[in-house]
Amino acid sequence: MGRMRLYGEPGWGSLIVEAQLDWYRLDYTFERVGDLFKSAESRQRLTELNPLAQIPTLVLADGTLLTESAAITLYLADLTENDDLVPGPGGPERAVFLRWLVFLVANVYPTYTYADDPARFVADPAAQQRFREAVDNYAKHLYSTLEKAAGSPWFLGDRFTALDIYVATMTRWRPRRPWFAEHAPRLHAIGAATEKLPALAATWQRNFPGG
Repeated sequence: MGRMRLYGEPGWGSLIVEAQLDWYRLDYTFERVGDLFKSAESRQRLTELNPLAQIPTLVLADGTLLTESAAITLYLADLTENDDLVPGPGGPERAVFLRWLVFLVANVYPTYTYADDPARFVADPAAQQRFREAVDNYAKHLYSTLEKAAGSPWFLGDRFTALDIYVATMTRWRPRRPWFAEHAPRLHAIGAATEKLPALAATWQRNFPGG
């Protein structure tokens, strides 16, 4: 199996895929793209691969381009013929897994797309702040929905899956871990437990060297 290339930035959404590549022990290189919000040059370079200039962007060993973290999650499970992170078609957790995987990427993840840099969507500076606050509040509502659905010790209960990698990554972002500890303790616990897994400890250290 050849070497893949993952385009990303430490602590950003590429971590979701990076952790899965490490979990499966797949051969890949990590290509840093830089701050896509602050660097026009970084955006332009990535646009040559991904027209939306978004990460994660994964180039497969044969040169095939793969974007969208959910698509990559399902592809890697198929590639490795491994159901560690994605319940197989006959698995009892399959339907629930797919529901919340798509919920995360279709509902929660876009709140960061919109609110991380409101200037891309709202011209007036004062309106940008109100826009960001509104989107962040909506994100909290979505996280509250996830909290009600979450099991213990993992999102699906006894079984660890890619959903837990998503939760661990996204609870590092706004509104940050202290908010989750108070308002979404199950999600907070899932995130903390995921980062302690030996198979992923080095991944998190690379992305959050400060702990």
